[in-house]
Amino acid sequence: MSVIKQDDLIQSVADALQYISYYHPPDFIRAMAEAYEKEESPAAKAALKQVLVNSRLCALGKRPICQDTGIVNVFLDVGMDVRWDAEMGVEDMVNAGVRQGYLHPDNVLRGSVLADPDGARTNTKDNTPAVIHTRLTPGNTLGVEVAAKGGGSEAKAKFAMLNPSDSATDWVLSVVPSMGAGWCPPGLLGVGIGGTPEKAMLLAKEALMEPIDIHDLQARGAANRSEALRLELFDKVNALGIGAQGLGGLTTVLDVKVKEYPTHAANKPVAVIPNCSATRHVHFTMDGSGPASFEPPDLNDWPDIAFDLGDEVRRVNLQTLTRAEMREWRAGDTLLLSGSMLTGRDAAHKRLIDLLDAGEPLPVDLAGRFIYYVGPVDPVREEVVGPAGPTTATRMDKFTRTLLERTGLMGMIGKGERGPEAIAAIRDHEATSLIAVGGAAYLVAKAITASRVLAFPDLGMEAIHEFEVRDMPVTVAVDARGESVHETGPKIWARPLAGDAIPTVSIPA
Repeated sequence: MSVIKQDDLIQSVADALQYISYYHPPDFIRAMAEAYEKEESPAAKAALKQVLVNSRLCALGKRPICQDTGIVNVFLDVGMDVRWDAEMGVEDMVNAGVRQGYLHPDNVLRGSVLADPDGARTNTKDNTPAVIHTRLTPGNTLGVEVAAKGGGSEAKAKFAMLNPSDSATDWVLSVVPSMGAGWCPPGLLGVGIGGTPEKAMLLAKEALMEPIDIHDLQARGAANRSEALRLELFDKVNALGIGAQGLGGLTTVLDVKVKEYPTHAANKPVAVIPNCSATRHVHFTMDGSGPASFEPPDLNDWPDIAFDLGDEVRRVNLQTLTRAEMREWRAGDTLLLSGSMLTGRDAAHKRLIDLLDAGEPLPVDLAGRFIYYVGPVDPVREEVVGPAGPTTATRMDKFTRTLLERTGLMGMIGKGERGPEAIAAIRDHEATSLIAVGGAAYLVAKAITASRVLAFPDLGMEAIHEFEVRDMPVTVAVDARGESVHETGPKIWARPLAGDAIPTVSIPA
């Protein structure tokens, strides 16, 4: 019989969350490094380089890989012979560990969880509660899988109740392009087939916790239909040409995982959930001997790549930038930005629009400025700002035309594609939409030399800041003519498979 102590579980969960905030799983790094080595698309290769450089910096500096430090998912396998030395319930212990992990003073993690999700949407400030799944299993140990799942990838989860005769492969291939690039590929796809709607979604999420082994599977060949489906989807999804950050390239997924469960004769539930380039999870087992321990990975697993974007980079001074200069930029160009920019996400945009509609003055002048869609992590020690990577740009699409028309805003920076509504507004106003690389938050933060809050301080990480930046790397996503790299890039890099037509990809909002 094992006796699990309350404080040991709390400490283990807290330590696990700190660990995964700055250490990618080694199998993921090896797969990313392989993708980088073989990538032929210059834009995708530059994005992969930034993710790998950022990952190594985070492993060394013990700071978050991504500013979105995720909503915590915990899978508990509780042995039926386990006993507890605890006053709290198991879920309360897990949430106490989440609270402790996210408020660690040496590496504060961003609180992204909001209570009253359809109402006031108030930040709980410590990222609790976690989403917890518990199974009772034979034995006398406690198995724990801890994952931190970013909102950008969770937002792209898909589910369908197919007819029994429908093809799961065809459905997955139809929905992957509709995910856009806001899930920050390359990453993994978890596919759940069978059970009931909620079971299929859970299967897909559980599948993402498995190690990357697609090349081993390719080498030995499929032993069953589920493994054959993995191989088929891996090849066909990558053939879509979506590529890193949706810029067009050879690698969109590093692996595809499939889990199945028996289902009703009339049904075929199918779910797909992506894991992003900030994949974060770890498994540990407790046997009553104390809290779990986590060994740092071997830094030799990380490729030692210098951060150099080549000679084609344009250096841009935001203080002197003119619209005539912006008209020379083309979708896919790489820029290094210096000067000052504003920040603003969903809540700030909503307030700005409400003020404009009410005829009231704005707290900041947007004329001639760029807005960076970001909610940074709080700084520690000597930092001026914590990791500060981009959030998904499409969520701001509905605000874009109004801000361009009524404020003189010049451009925006986010991640992922823009939808037709935003592209039309950008073209009509000869503005620009840029992307920073999702999954390179610490690298981006190192380009920020100063930060101050200008408006809406009650919004916390969603307040409007002014950043001073030096050589912040970005890519032109939509240029002043309305050309989108997220439309042109995948078309260039899509490739046929034996016996297949060339896949066509359209990445909508």
